[in-house]
Amino acid sequence: MAEEPQQEAAAAPAAAEVVVTEAAPAEAEKKAEVPAAAEAEPEAEAEKKADEAAVTADDAGAGSFKEESNLVEDLPDPEKKALDEFKQLIAAALAAGEFNLPPPPPPPKAKEEPKAEETKTEEPKAEEPAKEEPKTEEPAKAEEAAEETKTEAAAEAPAEETKAEAPAEETKAEAVAEEAKPEPEEKSVVVAEEESATKTVEAIQETVVPTAATSEEAAATEAEAETQEAAPEPVLIWGVPLVGDDERTDTVLLKFLRAREFKVKEAMAMLKSAVLWRKRFGITSLLDADLGLPELENVVFYRGADREGHPVCYNVYGEFQDKELYEKAFGDEEKRERFLKWRIQLLERGILSKLDFSPSGICSMVQVTDLKNSPPMLGKHRAVTRQAVALLQDNYPEFIAKKVFINVPWWYLAANKMMSPFLTQRTKSKFVFASPAKSAETLFRYIAPEQVPVQFGGLFKEDDPEFTTSDAVTELTIKPSSKETVEIPVTENSTIVWELRVLGWEVSYGAEFTPDAEGGYTVIVQKTRKVPANEEPIMKGSFKVGEPGKLVLTINNPASKKKKLLYRSKVKSASE
Repeated sequence: MAEEPQQEAAAAPAAAEVVVTEAAPAEAEKKAEVPAAAEAEPEAEAEKKADEAAVTADDAGAGSFKEESNLVEDLPDPEKKALDEFKQLIAAALAAGEFNLPPPPPPPKAKEEPKAEETKTEEPKAEEPAKEEPKTEEPAKAEEAAEETKTEAAAEAPAEETKAEAPAEETKAEAVAEEAKPEPEEKSVVVAEEESATKTVEAIQETVVPTAATSEEAAATEAEAETQEAAPEPVLIWGVPLVGDDERTDTVLLKFLRAREFKVKEAMAMLKSAVLWRKRFGITSLLDADLGLPELENVVFYRGADREGHPVCYNVYGEFQDKELYEKAFGDEEKRERFLKWRIQLLERGILSKLDFSPSGICSMVQVTDLKNSPPMLGKHRAVTRQAVALLQDNYPEFIAKKVFINVPWWYLAANKMMSPFLTQRTKSKFVFASPAKSAETLFRYIAPEQVPVQFGGLFKEDDPEFTTSDAVTELTIKPSSKETVEIPVTENSTIVWELRVLGWEVSYGAEFTPDAEGGYTVIVQKTRKVPANEEPIMKGSFKVGEPGKLVLTINNPASKKKKLLYRSKVKSASE
């Protein structure tokens, strides 16, 4: 008998780890320790004490935690001062770029690459003659010019000889002709010089204008760069800027301050770490990613709101009894990493779609964790659940208004009672534990029955054709060995529709219509019969009436324990 509780004792911490976001990591570790005295205690006796402990814990937790105001004018002076100091630190950190990720380190092969480049550049040096062909063109041109001058000189030399041999008259005529030739050459030189001077001036004008334009553009670019440096890129978290006039900023910053008891430096370290983690984890791209895990939609999901308007997130880890689903989620390292991303993605989507960070808005949620048939702690999921706990604790402060654990085994309650002294009062005030017998009633204290899914004892059903969450449910307690009668008035020419549920059933139920007119006949709508515990959770009925009267529902509880009755109805006119 002692071995079974030991195995069971490992299960609940695993489920609890995934949702504990307020307790410190050391506190989460201590949850796994179950006192030997609790293990050795007889199960029946322990369950009875556990039920009492659950009620006590529930009573202690109910209403003990009240969310603080996010309106700055409502804050005490020390908290206002801490908030102002926090904002100054954030502004300085933004200016210094402390919210930016450091540049990635160079790859390991980067050191070897320069050597390869050096060898590549050294090789061409050996083949300089081949690559320096353009340089050899200049000597070749010089040689060609020299040869041309030689040929010209050779051509001129015979001309001089012929000139000496020619008659004096010819030489005179040639001299006159030669004297006449230089005049046009001088004119052409002057014209050429003037043209070249004009072209030079135009070229200078052309180059001066672009240069001036370029310098202006460069100055504008520098000014832009300076402006960008002076005004750092805004940093957002959950769509809220860390600085500025946005009224939601104070709400987000107060979350980090409260998580660190208004110790500004510690809150700053937490905020900086959270922002950098979000960038490393790729939260922005994760929001739209398709992780291919539709099977997990019944494991963690949002449904309805509590009595104060907080969205409710349900964690049902008993779904992992399905071995195929368990292997798909935790089968190997890659799958466990994908599960972690899926869990963070679900949380981020819930925050963005269901929470309002305005000072008077709802900026936290209620978590309900069903510990029924939770997987044992020593499994493939252990590492990823611990990792998830660490991430939630470090990066999502003060997002939990209430944590309700339902279907809690007796040994878990005993363990929690032993580790309770190690938790902070703030954390303890948010925790509520309920045994299987008290789970539904405990939920109804915080969440209206019309908002609670059928699987947890409520009346909420997807795609219900008759009733919605706007149709309120009436709760009644049926005393032991007593009968409860519910009367619903009905007008003429209408149809009445109703549904009811008795938690745990094991009662007798019947329905009849009684007309208001004297001497009218009572019509049996539902013959009285005993409803066993394994009956359909909800009884539905409808009856069309042609005269005013009342529908009477009768529930007889023969048991020695009280029962919880839930019912609602609506009357439809003939036109409807």
